[in-house]
Amino acid sequence: MKITDKKDPNYVYYWVGKNIRKYRRAKGWSQSKLANECNYTTSFIANLENNAFQTLSLNTLYHISMVLEVHIKDLFDDVEEEA
Repeated sequence: MKITDKKDPNYVYYWVGKNIRKYRRAKGWSQSKLANECNYTTSFIANLENNAFQTLSLNTLYHISMVLEVHIKDLFDDVEEEA
């Protein structure tokens, strides 16, 4: 499901997930590798990246950003759609 309306309450989850995927792929990591580095499950990472909206804490996002070596604010940036 593609979310383009910034008024949609799930919009933030959509873009955060896209950014996590972008930065994970930039490191050449699989979802499993990121999950292992973060001590989360692969299904949790997959759900974040694939629009399976869920509640997550800022602490979780901060931890993921630290593991990916990006600033947490970068996880909230709009990204270009994948081709």
